Amino acid sequence: MELLIIRHGQSEADLLGVHEGRADFALTKLGELQANNMAAYVAEHLPPDIILTSTLIRAKSTAEILQKFVGCNLLIEPELMEFNNGVLAGLSKEVARVKYPLPPAGRPIHIPIEQGESELEFRFRAEKIFHRILLDYKSYNRVAIVSHGGFISQFIKAFLKQPNSSEYGFATGDTGIHLLEIKENVRIIRFLNKLQHLKGTID
Repeated sequence: MELLIIRHGQSEADLLGVHEGRADFALTKLGELQANNMAAYVAEHLPPDIILTSTLIRAKSTAEILQKFVGCNLLIEPELMEFNNGVLAGLSKEVARVKYPLPPAGRPIHIPIEQGESELEFRFRAEKIFHRILLDYKSYNRVAIVSHGGFISQFIKAFLKQPNSSEYGFATGDTGIHLLEIKENVRIIRFLNKLQHLKGTID
């Protein structure tokens, strides 16, 4: 089974200097172009059998563009949403630093920000959906997952069986593509954060 993990294209929040997370911003024109380039590349080289997507507009729109190129079914999976950053969602980063400052030693991983989820809950959610995908979609050879940068990092940690306290993260550019495989119970990373499809695209 292959897991083709894709981040959404550039969103309006990227241009506004705000915390995104659960704030539901749309793709920019550049984001739509990135998504189309990604979809053309995936359709030619790595066509999935099914697409799963976060409910948030920036991911769902990216997934819908991919579906147009590939033609397979598209399913909504709420657990693929980005980190629930509660009161920070959509808030200016400058305002957030004043209104909701981080504790001097950082926020403990088990304590959520107001109206949000904790880092521990976030990691557990990624772990849960990872295992559910392996079970519920095991009849598919290649499953595409369209999600968000923070969630994708947690998902890869789940794939690698990294501990909750891991200090490592996995960066993903706009419409970055990761290919993971589970073959005879061996977990294989084929590649991470491929951006070849964006060559010539102004960002």
